Amino acid sequence: MPKTKTHSGTKKRVKMTAKGKLKVSRANRAHLKSAKSKDSIRKGRRAKYLKPQDARRVKKQVSQSK
Repeated sequence: MPKTKTHSGTKKRVKMTAKGKLKVSRANRAHLKSAKSKDSIRKGRRAKYLKPQDARRVKKQVSQSK
């Protein structure tokens, strides 16, 4: 059976924490901030972790990179 390859796009967007959670960046942070509320800009700074249902699928894509 051939080796499974790491998904290149996913490994650039996801970091794995020491406990095995998957940390991703939030959307809507790059530009056009004057139209966004201050609360949404502030909430965008917080870390976001994938839910277990999504993390199971993404871990298969990233598992070869570590």
